[in-house]
Amino acid sequence: MTDHGRTRPVVALTGATGTIGRLVAHGLAATGEAGVRLLVRDPEKAARLGLPGHVVPADLDAPGGLTRALEGAHALLVVTADPLRARHDENVLDAARAAGVRRAVKLSALAVLDTGAQDVLTRWQRDNEERLRTSGLEWTLLRPRAFMSNALGWAASVRDHGVVRALHGAGRNACVDPRDVADAAVRALLDPACAGRAYALTGPEPLSAEEQIATLGAVLGRELRYEELTEAQAIEAWRARYPEPLVHALLESARRQRDGAKTAVADGVREATGRAPRDFADWARAHAGAFAPGTPAPGASA
Repeated sequence: MTDHGRTRPVVALTGATGTIGRLVAHGLAATGEAGVRLLVRDPEKAARLGLPGHVVPADLDAPGGLTRALEGAHALLVVTADPLRARHDENVLDAARAAGVRRAVKLSALAVLDTGAQDVLTRWQRDNEERLRTSGLEWTLLRPRAFMSNALGWAASVRDHGVVRALHGAGRNACVDPRDVADAAVRALLDPACAGRAYALTGPEPLSAEEQIATLGAVLGRELRYEELTEAQAIEAWRARYPEPLVHALLESARRQRDGAKTAVADGVREATGRAPRDFADWARAHAGAFAPGTPAPGASA
């Protein structure tokens, strides 16, 4: 790709229409340092979202098409979403090598460092990390805690009833603003000094659902009520959306949070971006409109 006679590297993004991918696309475009290539299954969705960059149809189940989509790319953001389809990461890395991609940045999860986490989601991410480290590509691992944007899953009940229902609401999680994760990804995709590093990405403090709700209520100027779900109620809701292995993984994860396994604060955001991580109040102010009456329900990230 040329820019006034100067050749710019091309950065390709999988998961480009997801929570992190969207932010990374805008962040890369804002730097002007690289061309942005969006690998998506649904080009119309990318267009609706107004994402910057060149849209290329690609399917993680089709290695040949992935190789063509990656030709000429210098770096790649690897975001996969289905722990029951390990071949997606295999296909992406095989295609990257075949296409001559030099650097890959993988969105993983901080739970991989917890020896007590043996659920299908965490084992999948550990396997994905090992695939990347042994791929022959320059690699960087991003290991976030839960996204603050998961609170968007409460938006409908907050708007309509002023209530949030959750499981183990007193358990704390050092959740991170997705904007901080995306900023770390942008730097890792552009800066070779990030190669061979793993960044533990958390917010500035561990928060429980009850504490997040209190902060959200203060930002909205509304009194919000918390209602505790039983494990049976949470399982019933998850089974309506997810296959059984993921239901078990979500339950195990919730229990580990209840037991304090997700409270540690790391310095990875500062290491990757040079600044402190944003707090939940900042995230809530930026997204207050999603909780206002009459606002269409937003999506939430798992």
